[in-house]
Amino acid sequence: MISRRSFLASSAVAASAFATRTGWAQPTYPTRPIRLIVPYPAGGGTDFFARVVGPLMADKLGQPVIIENKPGAATIVGADMVAKAAADGYTFLLGDTATFAANVSLYKKLPYDPQADFAPISLTGRFAIVLLVNADLVKANSVAELAHEANSKPGMIDYASSGIGSPFHLAAELFSQVAKIKLTHVPYRGAAPAVQGLLGGEVGMMFVDYATARAQLSNPKIKALGVASPTPFAGLPGVPTIAATYPGFEAWAWQGFVLPTKTPAEIVTRLHDLYVQIIGSAEVKQKLMDAGIDPLQSSPDEMKRYMASETKKWGDVIRAANIQMN
Repeated sequence: MISRRSFLASSAVAASAFATRTGWAQPTYPTRPIRLIVPYPAGGGTDFFARVVGPLMADKLGQPVIIENKPGAATIVGADMVAKAAADGYTFLLGDTATFAANVSLYKKLPYDPQADFAPISLTGRFAIVLLVNADLVKANSVAELAHEANSKPGMIDYASSGIGSPFHLAAELFSQVAKIKLTHVPYRGAAPAVQGLLGGEVGMMFVDYATARAQLSNPKIKALGVASPTPFAGLPGVPTIAATYPGFEAWAWQGFVLPTKTPAEIVTRLHDLYVQIIGSAEVKQKLMDAGIDPLQSSPDEMKRYMASETKKWGDVIRAANIQMN
């Protein structure tokens, strides 16, 4: 017969094991500041999003969320830092299209694996992309006319981007592939210099996010010919979708939160639910939309599937264009 003392001892051991598995034995998370890594310099759209949402997460978590800008190598510097961080919930990343989808095809030796090294939390936002032309250099007044003009002088129309492999570079490559035209890429060190190149007549066209473009749309030199979203964009009434001319065309600059892989599920769930609560605020949504960001939320599994589908889509574009980074 099992004695009462033995039974209580056995029960205590079992309860302790169960608590360890479920996380109950752990101190209440978080107990110290959390680092949010932004793989871009301060001042851009991703940084703006982090500085809107980060302090609200801190308020609800009861601990500071310290935003650290770690730019470099198409987000690889910041992404690799998080991939190799302790899986304890105290370091997470706000990555984007390059981080999670394009880099794996662009770089022969990527130091992290987007699918294996991260635990997705949620998609967070996407930036509408618009096709702009310099009216002094490109006479087209529509997407179809632009394709015709480019076809009549192959390679003679230059387009700007914020860098090789950026969402804007890839959107232009996708456009050239579906329209069956040849364009010449002129990469700049960031979206702002690229826009200045368009304004100054250094290039004839570019794809860029609406948040960056909108300040230039009142300039008579600049024309918006189309948006890369599948449906018309509210911020640009009267500007048609590129998909109206080339069905199925779609390109976004998107972003999402991830933790290092093997982070305990309860921490992933805690941060996911917290983010969903914050992004559900009408005030927060409006602040982001005013900056040209379409707020998103998803389950971790939905984000993982989206990362995989975008990896295939942009990998196909990258290979067809023979784009390769060292």
